[in-house]
Amino acid sequence: MEKNTKDRSTLKPATRIATASRQYAEHGMVNPAVYRASTITFPDVDTLVNRRQDYLYGRRGTPTSRAFETAVAELEGGHDCKACPSGLAAISSALLAFLNAGDHLLMVDTVYHPAREFCDKVLKRLGVETTYYDPLIGGGIAKLMKANTRVVYCESPGSQTMEVQDVPVIAEAARAKGAVVMLDNTWSGGHYFKAFDMGCDISIQAATKYLVGHSDAMMGTVTCNAATWPQFKDAYETMGLFAGPDDMYLALRGMRTLDVRLERHMKSAITVAEWLRGRAEVETVLYPALSNAPGHSQWKRDFTGASGLFSLVLKPASPKAMAAMLDHMELFSMGYSWGGYESLVVPFKPHRTATAWKGEGPCLRLHIGLEHPDDLIADLDAGFARLKAAQ
Repeated sequence: MEKNTKDRSTLKPATRIATASRQYAEHGMVNPAVYRASTITFPDVDTLVNRRQDYLYGRRGTPTSRAFETAVAELEGGHDCKACPSGLAAISSALLAFLNAGDHLLMVDTVYHPAREFCDKVLKRLGVETTYYDPLIGGGIAKLMKANTRVVYCESPGSQTMEVQDVPVIAEAARAKGAVVMLDNTWSGGHYFKAFDMGCDISIQAATKYLVGHSDAMMGTVTCNAATWPQFKDAYETMGLFAGPDDMYLALRGMRTLDVRLERHMKSAITVAEWLRGRAEVETVLYPALSNAPGHSQWKRDFTGASGLFSLVLKPASPKAMAAMLDHMELFSMGYSWGGYESLVVPFKPHRTATAWKGEGPCLRLHIGLEHPDDLIADLDAGFARLKAAQ
């Protein structure tokens, strides 16, 4: 497949997203085709033995996978990308690619909980030591580095409680000691935070969220810089990882509208979050895009926008009152994903081992979808009325 050699660096980000990987489309069609392939044949012995063609076997890549992966790499500003069957698969494969028995991992304390379980179960069994660190440690990460620290893992904002890390400072300290810096970049969709410009080596996304954008496919991505790409690519292919062609097609299709969807998510989230900040039932709104919110100055320095995911801490309320509020929401559904067009709400309890959570009231995580914010506010208002009546 002929590569796109035209310089795209002068294009605006929205244009680059909308037109990425168009070189993989054929016959005048706008979208690349879906190639469902296992066996790929060779025209002669020389081509087979010396691998003189672009595609060798379905698991090693097809025009469908390369179209999606090339688009993500361009979005993120990385060297290249591989697609995984889920966000957790992307996290685990990236860690396994760079960690061996006897190595040490520095993992942010606010990490996505299934990733914590992977560290505490699988990596521990394989002889990898994990130390969880305060997400707000900044340059102090250098004091936690050991001679065998191979990876420093960030997630910004942090899962559930939205701490914004000083990624450039952490990355500089980690790379000075020879560690690979990985970032879970799902919250920004790879669009509002440029991980490689901030010093990261690898950017990971649960593409299930904002890249797919329509809650109809599972997908993960691992995007690498040039230095880390060969090692990750070798591990990825050796482990037999690959994502399904239909899911990759849906993810690439979803990416086309990423710019406009994220803008709408952000505007609506700011509207709803501002309204929540004025409610008597709310102790704190954890959304770094709000002025004076925790992490706002760091967010303003490093991010170009915000997504629709944020959390809030309520004032103390009984489980009965919380159930009365949440059980009868009309527009906010309860579900553990986010990033789609629908609004979601889930209660949660922050899980910490390196730091202590100081909030006293119940915590809620909201994803603000593409519904009109006035309707979402009305739904929340009715929920608060139920909560108050049930106290």
